Amino acid sequence: MTKSNDINDTPLSENLAEDSSAYPIHEPTPEWQKFGTHQWCESDLSEHLYQAMIDIGDGIELCVEAGGNPHHPPLLMVMGLGSQMVFWPDNFIKRFIDAGFFVIRFDNRDIGLSSKVQIEGLPRISQFKMMMRLQTGLSNKGAPVAYNLTDMAEDTARLIKALNLGPTHLLGASMGGMITQIVAARYPSLVQRMALMFTSTNRAFLRPPKPKQLYTLINRPESHSERDIVRHSVWFMKTVGTPGHVNVRMVREIAKLRYQRNFHPLGTVQQLNAILASGSISRFSKQVKAPTIVLHGSADGLIPPSQGRVVAKTIPNAKFHLIEGMAHDIPEYYQPYMVDLISTHLLAK
Repeated sequence: MTKSNDINDTPLSENLAEDSSAYPIHEPTPEWQKFGTHQWCESDLSEHLYQAMIDIGDGIELCVEAGGNPHHPPLLMVMGLGSQMVFWPDNFIKRFIDAGFFVIRFDNRDIGLSSKVQIEGLPRISQFKMMMRLQTGLSNKGAPVAYNLTDMAEDTARLIKALNLGPTHLLGASMGGMITQIVAARYPSLVQRMALMFTSTNRAFLRPPKPKQLYTLINRPESHSERDIVRHSVWFMKTVGTPGHVNVRMVREIAKLRYQRNFHPLGTVQQLNAILASGSISRFSKQVKAPTIVLHGSADGLIPPSQGRVVAKTIPNAKFHLIEGMAHDIPEYYQPYMVDLISTHLLAK
């Protein structure tokens, strides 16, 4: 494995990695020393957060942002397939800070400014065939992939340790929800309570995505130009997002930001391969001891709500909440309700 933080040598990633003088490096307040010796700088993504590169070992650095009162309970947010941390809406984060959490978000490996995994000589594999095998109960174990979901869960656990967070609340979305289930099962002492959004156990014979939404996983933009990537992002969000609540202007802005921050399409491919090669995570879901809440939108065509119900039935004592009209995103309209549900659950005694 080779590590890289600057696949397309974007100016932003160069600044963070090499020109630290462009950003004031300091501990935001003395209380932040409890999180270890890290070089924090003001986030260029959110006025509410600070950013640092955190070395978690094994040649992996994660780009991390955090904000809020460091004495408040930590809430670590784990994002989904191919999604940089900017997919957590800024207003959503601010609501959690206001609700009394110290919020942490990060780029998973292979995405954004976090380390890229490159293994020479990996053969091309058919993701469609792997999807069909997974759906019909056939194993993809042994498929030549760069890593699997347990490796990504290990990243998350190591980040909790690197920041000295102790027992932490986890919020996982989509693939991030699968990762957090594995973390909670393998590292129960690190997880206090857990909230999952539009996620799955990834087991066989679940209701599959609707054809239009399934196509978003395999369709590629016409080129790697910024214009075509932005167009593809708008099409993607219109396809999987909540009908009537997709803010196209904001989607374009985030797509441009993602592209300029770091464009690395191989990362999305390898993360999808990780999901497909990992197969069912039900064995982990059954071991979760952390009190868990599962939220799912009734209009989600990418991961149908029945899959969320399966998650809630598989995790002991988990509670399921169906959100009428919502799909596979976090629209502004639904945020107050979602934050209230999640905060009430996480802060319960």
